[in-house]
Amino acid sequence: MKKFLPILDWLPNYKKEYLSGDFSAGLTVGVMLIPQGMAYAMIAGLPPVYGLYAAIFPQLVYAIFGTSRQLAVGPVAMDSLLVAAGISVIAQTGTENYIALAILLAFMMGVIQLVLGIARMGFLVNFLSKPVINGFTSAAALIIGVNQLKHLIGVDLLRNNNVFIIIYEAFQNWGNIHWITVVIGITSIIILKNIKKIHKAIPGALVAVILGVVGVKYLSLYTMGVKIVGDVPKGLPSFAFPIINTPHFNELIPIAFTLALIAFMEAISVAKAIQVNHKNEYKLDPNQELVGLGMGNIIGSFFSAFPTTGGFSRSAVNEQLGGKTNLAAIISASLVILTLLFLTPLFYYLPNSVLAAIIMVAVFSLIDTKFPVLLWKTKKEDFLMLLISFGVTLGLGIKEGIAISVAMSLLAMIYRSTKPHFAVLGKMPDSKEFRNIKRFDNLTEFDDILIFRYDADLYFANTSHFIETITKEINSKGSKLKLVILHGGSISHIDSTAYQAIHELIDDLKKRGIELYFSYIIGPTRDFLEKMKFSKIVGKSYCYLDVDSAIEAYLSKSKRDASILL
Repeated sequence: MKKFLPILDWLPNYKKEYLSGDFSAGLTVGVMLIPQGMAYAMIAGLPPVYGLYAAIFPQLVYAIFGTSRQLAVGPVAMDSLLVAAGISVIAQTGTENYIALAILLAFMMGVIQLVLGIARMGFLVNFLSKPVINGFTSAAALIIGVNQLKHLIGVDLLRNNNVFIIIYEAFQNWGNIHWITVVIGITSIIILKNIKKIHKAIPGALVAVILGVVGVKYLSLYTMGVKIVGDVPKGLPSFAFPIINTPHFNELIPIAFTLALIAFMEAISVAKAIQVNHKNEYKLDPNQELVGLGMGNIIGSFFSAFPTTGGFSRSAVNEQLGGKTNLAAIISASLVILTLLFLTPLFYYLPNSVLAAIIMVAVFSLIDTKFPVLLWKTKKEDFLMLLISFGVTLGLGIKEGIAISVAMSLLAMIYRSTKPHFAVLGKMPDSKEFRNIKRFDNLTEFDDILIFRYDADLYFANTSHFIETITKEINSKGSKLKLVILHGGSISHIDSTAYQAIHELIDDLKKRGIELYFSYIIGPTRDFLEKMKFSKIVGKSYCYLDVDSAIEAYLSKSKRDASILL
């Protein structure tokens, strides 16, 4: 039961000394979550109160099913951005239909994550490469950040995925800028960027919210044109099943799949980074994380939550303030519940520019400039992938960027697997080791022996490459060649297509009077070859423990002096 309900692991073993850290971390994260949740709801195109709804049940449920004890689950910038990008083309932002689709999206995303977790398919996230994710994330952050410009300058600008159009439109409306709103927004950004220099535990978002509310209310700035949040509905969300019988259900499926994978990737990345500091306290299970996040989204959708996942900034604060267990998450959710029950009137005078500042600081922190520079210096092809992902997202839009980025990751993986590394080996002096002749000097090569290493599994996609490369090396040896040794230490799998190609290669070599031996073949590959009756093709003795043994067997068979191996 502990495996499926990790709360049964940490709760019965809870120690008294954990309480102070959990309480401090939970309270602070809860305080952060209130303004952040409202801001992220705005990113998603929802009324601010839905950010508070999404901050309750997902993290309560995750506390029961999740394996990370520091991951702070709730609304995050990236998921909110994807919600807006996906639903805005289907329904009008802010309408009842839009809200219903956002809640349904959380349910669908949760079901996908739950199924993937039960099927133990957490490995799927590995199909999204870091360069592609970095490019997409940076472009998406720019798009969402620039879209908040209208709240920062107090001018109505059309929502657009093209940042250049938004900036151009903002310049055209230079004369209409509401400068009091600008001052509030810029002041909030300065607070958010610098408050941590005073003390890491100070929640900058809360400080900005308090100052914004106090300033607008007591200076009556709302009468001067400063736009405010207004009424925030009081009370907890009621229980209701998401509306599944919508004509837009099929349109939401690809968005839900994308959200499920990206949200999991975000959460597991943060969880892994933090778990390094708690190796002896608990183990992180990626598949159970899918279950925890999925259950959180499913049950959250019954209480008006939109898609959620583990957030980086809140999780980092949870860790810094000594959060030891998921009791911190329960405390955070409890604070949000108290806010909905008793404190929503306090947010009436909250300026939209403060929430815009919180959003802009949050999303612009997602832009990583160091990684592209590193790729430019070390891996130009990965840099190109990052650049394409960035350009497509920025130029065509977030939805298109997601689709093309995922496709590009898969294509890059497939392409690289079709042309893996290979090497011709030579013997090192005074050693039984064999190394790549292109990387090491003074290696001994044999005129009648070719030692060929292929550094990948053999399957239908790279079979042609394998045959082409080994045939080229065989031909380059000339008529003296009598033995080919295939170093198979990296070959853990051979499919039927590759097997048939090897069969044909052996037939061709036999006609030329050349034998083929295998070395370093691991057990599962050997088992497959035996099932295919491979020994009938090449002879009983075709597999050797190492290259040295294969050469020795060949020399003995041809009654030659084995001293060349010494």
